Amino acid sequence: MILRANCKINIGLDVLRRREDGFHELSTVMFPVRELYDTVTVEQSENLTFTQTGIAVDCPVEKNLCVRAARLMQKCYGVGNVAITLDKRVPFGAGLGGGSSDATAVIVAMNEIFSLNLAEDELIARAAEIGSDTAFFVRNTAQLCTGRGEVMSPISLPLSGVWLVVVKPDEGVSTAEAYGGVKPCVPEVSLDKLLAQPIEQWQGRVKNDFEAHIFEAHPLLGLLKQQLLDAGAVYASMSGSGSALFGIFSERPELNFGRTIFTHIEQL
Repeated sequence: MILRANCKINIGLDVLRRREDGFHELSTVMFPVRELYDTVTVEQSENLTFTQTGIAVDCPVEKNLCVRAARLMQKCYGVGNVAITLDKRVPFGAGLGGGSSDATAVIVAMNEIFSLNLAEDELIARAAEIGSDTAFFVRNTAQLCTGRGEVMSPISLPLSGVWLVVVKPDEGVSTAEAYGGVKPCVPEVSLDKLLAQPIEQWQGRVKNDFEAHIFEAHPLLGLLKQQLLDAGAVYASMSGSGSALFGIFSERPELNFGRTIFTHIEQL
């Protein structure tokens, strides 16, 4: 079974408070970026194996999210082994959820291969055991995500026909760094109400709480965001905990960020 494991962007990200379980309470909208994806192939096998091509990820096999997802499905449902092949194209350490999407693809594939017929709610519950972003990719449509990111409700966004640009510099931002410097705060106006306004009113109001301290520590990221705005983006932001940034344009832009920058452009 071959699946496209697309990535996502976060449109707005409010870190509301630190929870007693050590996680943070969030409010964010996750939106799928369908033409930027990894390819995940899952087949029944005598042994559980994992092979990777494309972008190299320095991670022990047993800690790879694909393998963790397969082990979880075996533990929960007693299913057999699979051979997993991952062709990695989505930059990692970018706030794009590439690894989470790969893990969800394995869960979905094993549900089909072993005829488990799991309901959506159960698929979401299994995916949420892997990570905070992972559950989103079960639905893979625009979702207002709360809790630690796993509590979802559909949301309508006026993005049809716009152009999306995603840029990823060489430098990365760890999740620990992002959360270590954030200052939780409940905004006066909730994210869903802000996103109900025209896109032209989002900039400066729809924010990512990680940006302030991340941009201070990584000035290049702030510069890239400003370059997107200078190029005509009606809205630009960092995605998740970074280091990828994105811009939304009314027309296809002409951009040049240099050789060290990963750039993806698509029409939504």
